[in-house]
Amino acid sequence: MIARIAATLVALAVPLPATADIDIQEVTSPGGIDAWLVEDDSIPFVALEFWFIGGSGLDPAEARGATYLMTGLLEEGAADMDAQAFAAAQEALATSFVVDSFRDAIVVSAQMLTQNRDAAADLLRAALVEPRFDADAIERTRGQVISIIESNERDPSDIATTTFNRLAYGDHPYGTTQEGTVEVVSRLTREDIVAAYRATLTRDRVVVGAAGDITPEELGLLIDRILGDLPAEAPPRPGPAEFGLEGGVTVVDFPTPQASVFFGHAGIARDDPDFFAAFVLNQVLGGGGFRSRLMEQVRVERGLTYGIGTFLSLADLSPTLLGQFSSSNDLVAQAIEVVQAEWADLAENGITQDELDAAIRYMTGEYPLRFDGNATIAGILAAMQSDDMPVEYIENRNAYVEAVTLEDVRRVAARLLRPEDLHFVVVGRPEGLSPGN
Repeated sequence: MIARIAATLVALAVPLPATADIDIQEVTSPGGIDAWLVEDDSIPFVALEFWFIGGSGLDPAEARGATYLMTGLLEEGAADMDAQAFAAAQEALATSFVVDSFRDAIVVSAQMLTQNRDAAADLLRAALVEPRFDADAIERTRGQVISIIESNERDPSDIATTTFNRLAYGDHPYGTTQEGTVEVVSRLTREDIVAAYRATLTRDRVVVGAAGDITPEELGLLIDRILGDLPAEAPPRPGPAEFGLEGGVTVVDFPTPQASVFFGHAGIARDDPDFFAAFVLNQVLGGGGFRSRLMEQVRVERGLTYGIGTFLSLADLSPTLLGQFSSSNDLVAQAIEVVQAEWADLAENGITQDELDAAIRYMTGEYPLRFDGNATIAGILAAMQSDDMPVEYIENRNAYVEAVTLEDVRRVAARLLRPEDLHFVVVGRPEGLSPGN
């Protein structure tokens, strides 16, 4: 649904050393917009990332899906350019813009050559400040969104996730899909789209990451050039999303030989003092691929699935600990029992020293590899700001992981892992499980 221009600049992304020793400069534009910059003039290229905090979670209930539809239109014409003229202008400048919608943010990623930077910035400004929302573009993009919704409604994995969120969050925006429903999207008007645009793209909720061939002074001026004419303030965000799902199993009948399972319970916030211990714990539980307990017990030992994983979801308004896997209908009930047993064992007994050492070794070793180019770095810088992380986080992150002790993980496992609260949504026709379990 969101048009993605061919990434002509991907090859220009500059890999950094594996030490992840990067110099982050804090910048405030003349207009008062904050940004973080990693300056590198080794090639004439810069990557920018703008995160507008709020995202599709700002949609009113009666217009759920308006923000998702709106973001798909930001590359479909701006100012005096229709969709074709806008695409041609991007191609002529060898620049790339991508706009993505999430429930907590709208993310705008841009890559441009130094020699075309001012013209590329003006084009991006036009997309963000002067979108056209032409009738033909609306109908074309609406059709694409409806196709996505209908496809998701036939996908067992998407059904499982959507059902879990609806049961957990009810009427809160977290309880619905950001794409909306066919019924609602079909009746969204241009006025609804304009309202979503005005509510989400504002200067008070934007954070900026930048990496590449640009100085702090140039970046400040460029930010104001692109964003300075956006509205100053956004409407209030929704309140906290209370996780209202108790332990148990929900079965959604669906004709498929392979049942899809989505499961979890309330989690832990990033700013919690125990977060890094929980981070390491999840690596051992289900975040470490073939090194994890669940993969070992559910796949390797018993052959109940091809893969299973867990992750700490750090959604702004409701952190959770979640997992997912698929299994044949005749084996899925047994797989759920194994997950519950491993959850309970870790909660009671924690992890071993060998597991702790392996998790820390992997987590500290792979971290520097994430900083593999300007576009990636710009995204990391924006994400850090959106989570209110300090500028020193990258320098200190591995030390935080290495400081986690066996006792820390055991204590946090007893606090965080609650097998009695685990809820499983199973989409399929599982044997031994029935709707309402």
